[in-house]
Amino acid sequence: MRALAVATAAALTAACVPASVEPGNVAVVQPVATPSPALLPPAPPPPAPEPAGPTTFIFAGELTQGGWIRGQAPAGAVSARLGERPLTLDSEGRFFAAFDRDSGPTATLSATLRNGGVIESPVAVSPRAWNIEHVNVARAAGGATEAFMRRRRPELERIAAARAVDTGSDGWRQDFAWPATGRISGRFGSQRVYRGEPGSYHSGLDIAGGSGTPFAAPADGVVVLAAEQPFSLEGNLIIIDHGMGLNSAFLHASEIVVREGQRVRQGQMIGRIGATGRATGPHLHWSLMWRGARLDPLLFTGPMG
Repeated sequence: MRALAVATAAALTAACVPASVEPGNVAVVQPVATPSPALLPPAPPPPAPEPAGPTTFIFAGELTQGGWIRGQAPAGAVSARLGERPLTLDSEGRFFAAFDRDSGPTATLSATLRNGGVIESPVAVSPRAWNIEHVNVARAAGGATEAFMRRRRPELERIAAARAVDTGSDGWRQDFAWPATGRISGRFGSQRVYRGEPGSYHSGLDIAGGSGTPFAAPADGVVVLAAEQPFSLEGNLIIIDHGMGLNSAFLHASEIVVREGQRVRQGQMIGRIGATGRATGPHLHWSLMWRGARLDPLLFTGPMG
């Protein structure tokens, strides 16, 4: 038993002796001190994975005054803007943006990245030849009376509040359909100039139709305003939020068949054409707005079916 122990000790000693030490000699090797596992410094965190996606803005649409774009922000973007207007980014970085009727020739898309970097992409916005009518008469003098404004101010507040609601609808992703068919009796952007003084331009698209003719939602959305009493100018008014800050308004209805908070689908009837409010005859006035920018409905639809 003692011989076995001696032999084992000799074998262990030989295994620990450097190869350069000759048999029969003894090498003294100092041990290497290692800290206990509890004293080891924490391992550095693994590097964050590179965000997946494009390295710049990708978009397509109608790059013109009153037009729009849909696209995707650069990978790693935590916020984005078109000019001074903030964009809403979904979980995949997709967005909707648009250009006002009076937009300048260029706009800038900008994204702030997770690492603090900023990416900017210039966008060329083509001008439009609006229908401008010059008339040799003076613009009507005076403004709204205080009695009228006492009624009007609460209406404007309700409209502004409705347009500020974000319901999370994804109707903005759809190709829009015509809410009704008929003769186009008024075009977006048209304007009169009275002896050099411009009047207000037409903010929507007018579709002539008989009183009581049904009209439908042009895209999915949520009803954020359904006037229970006619507004002074708009009459029976419906506003639908399509998400991402985009909303549709429908004026002068003879009847509203939806309620506030109701989700509607593209093609679903929401009202009937009328002449309520300030209207010279039965027609549907359809307007589109994105974060204060007024848009041309004709640029959202295909040919009228």
